[in-house]
Amino acid sequence: MGYYYTKKEAEKAILVGVALQAEGISYEQMTEYLDELAFLAETAGAQTVKIFTQNLDKAVHSTFIGKGKLEEIKQYIEENETDMVIFDDELTPTQLRNIENELKGVKVLDRTNLILDIFASRARTAHAKTQVELAQYQYLLPRLTGMWTHLERQKGGIGLRGPGETEIETDRRVIRDKISRLKEQLEKIDKQKITQRKNRGKLVRVALVGYTNVGKSTLMNLLSKSDVFAENKLFATLDTTVRKIAIKNVPFLLADTVGFIRKLPTHLIESFKSTLDEVREADVILHVVDISHPQFEDQMKTVNETLADLIKEPKPTIIVFNKIDAFTYVKKEEDDLTPIQRCNYSLNDLKQMWMSKQEVETVYISAAQKENIEELKDKLYAIVREIHSARFPYNDFLYEETLPE
Repeated sequence: MGYYYTKKEAEKAILVGVALQAEGISYEQMTEYLDELAFLAETAGAQTVKIFTQNLDKAVHSTFIGKGKLEEIKQYIEENETDMVIFDDELTPTQLRNIENELKGVKVLDRTNLILDIFASRARTAHAKTQVELAQYQYLLPRLTGMWTHLERQKGGIGLRGPGETEIETDRRVIRDKISRLKEQLEKIDKQKITQRKNRGKLVRVALVGYTNVGKSTLMNLLSKSDVFAENKLFATLDTTVRKIAIKNVPFLLADTVGFIRKLPTHLIESFKSTLDEVREADVILHVVDISHPQFEDQMKTVNETLADLIKEPKPTIIVFNKIDAFTYVKKEEDDLTPIQRCNYSLNDLKQMWMSKQEVETVYISAAQKENIEELKDKLYAIVREIHSARFPYNDFLYEETLPE
């Protein structure tokens, strides 16, 4: 007996990016950011059919983009099948409402809304679902008026304005009550998480951190020999996974955390506080970097800025440059006089540059191909053993025989 499944057709999306000079966003940077937005859209199940870009000194207060560009997008929608328009920045409620009024018949999303949608589809546990639901309601609350304006326009609007306003206030109260209840639920869960962390005793804690889709879960599986969900999509896992493992008889806890991303919505950072506490309370940080990604330096900067907000005092850190098997570069010809680009550096060039001269440990691996994993284990062992020895001096006999000569 055979089973037949029909694959849901991907929604067609237009992407909109703006190089805001006042915020120091160059046109080249904006183009790179749009590549990530396209990946986000793909992760959410959308197909990018067209990209619109614009150079502006600052965002237009009423519509974010210029009137001419908005008209250009409107004309494209009228001539081509389109389901949604996605902006690579967070839109204000006023901007969202005005853009929807112009682009009738299509969904208008901003980067925050798209990320929230992905998080909602990725949430598996009650904890993650509660965190995402709270962030969604916090995002939705100031945008209710625009939603009701859209509803009134569909029904004609005449005679509905009074009841509409009353309904908005009712919905606001319902959502505020819902937000309060979700916060109470998360407080209870946070207390349980704190108790769980206390019950783990004083074992050394190591946290895997990094940009989304850099291979943290794959590395977690490799080091702990566990089966943590991992795939080549953004935010493949939302829940922190903690495993007790040992290297050369020295036990420690390894935590895989949610991936960071540029412009991560504030509501999500607040909602995922307990998840980020694993990073705050860690003794050692493993910062995983996808060295094959063209913008890996920017991704490192995003993670470091987030860590600086979370961690007030420096922690022992190993930067793990992952995916060396996927690293490629374009070798310059001797007669090529154009300036050297990032893509012209080989892996050895990068190793010899600033990354290998940092104060923290660095290691270059491929978690997928299991390359240089022993070197990573040796570096991790040395740091964990030092902390473990100071914390449990009477346990030295457990690993005296395994010390390197």
